[in-house]
Amino acid sequence: MGHGLIQALAEREPECLIVGLDLQPIKDSIAACCVETLAGDVRDIGLLEDLARRYRFERIFHLAAMLSSSAERAPLVAYDVNVGGTMNLLRLALAERDRTGVIPMVVLPSTIAVYGLPSLAAKVAAGTISETEFLEPRTMYGCNKLAAEHLGRYFNSHHGQFESESPGSLDFRSIRFPGIISAETLPTGGTTDYGPEMLHAAARGEAYISFVRADSKLPFMTMPEAIRAILELTDAPRANLTRGAYNVRSFAPTAAELAEAIRVRFPALEVAFDPTPGRQRIVDGWPADVDDAAARIDWGWVPTHTLDSALDEYLIPGLRAHYGIA
Repeated sequence: MGHGLIQALAEREPECLIVGLDLQPIKDSIAACCVETLAGDVRDIGLLEDLARRYRFERIFHLAAMLSSSAERAPLVAYDVNVGGTMNLLRLALAERDRTGVIPMVVLPSTIAVYGLPSLAAKVAAGTISETEFLEPRTMYGCNKLAAEHLGRYFNSHHGQFESESPGSLDFRSIRFPGIISAETLPTGGTTDYGPEMLHAAARGEAYISFVRADSKLPFMTMPEAIRAILELTDAPRANLTRGAYNVRSFAPTAAELAEAIRVRFPALEVAFDPTPGRQRIVDGWPADVDDAAARIDWGWVPTHTLDSALDEYLIPGLRAHYGIA
């Protein structure tokens, strides 16, 4: 998502000076969009302080994270990255405000993992849920992201409350993303990855074994939609925003419905459902769908795709190009 966001920012705002930070060296095509790129860790306070000495930041996009499945395997490291890294960037933004008097914007991609429904029956009964319901995450990733949202909310609305009648030090904005499917980028440890894994297996002509049941249902969206959502949220006047974190979504198929829709486009696809208990429990605790009405009202969010249009207009053409399929 970070690489796509850099490209989108460079195309939309060619005068914008972008600094890119990633764990690994950024490939040349992305680096060409930046005034500087660095390989480093968001936990490295010294690195961030050095950047703060050399640049004035108006917007900070915090996309560094350990995702759900990876975080369950290494929860202490996940906390350091997902919560500690967030605090480091908030500290960077606060220092920028103190130096320049300008209130920086900090944008955090959050996740549906902040929700935690107590059982599969509760998930089915709840159906589509809003931003204020079932905020009892059952994963380390969800706990971390909800904590990060609360940190942002505090600095956005309450920091300085002992000294000021109008507290608040930063402009913090967050989006709770559903599963994201990219035609170019391979999955990297998320619990929603059965969707993109299934697609990439189909394009490679391979059978796929799903780690969730056929009836498992979650909301999804495409990567371009996710990047557009971030940019549209940053464009929104601060006065229009009624919450610190917003749901967005595009379509919400079951795993079986997704497999069937892909099979229409790749008839040779074979899918078997062999749930992994740990990952299935996580999926059963996440909402079947989310209510994105607040994003629609406050900053004009409208999804681009249905499942069929996402496949026909973005995913299948992108996969064919990615794998060189005629």
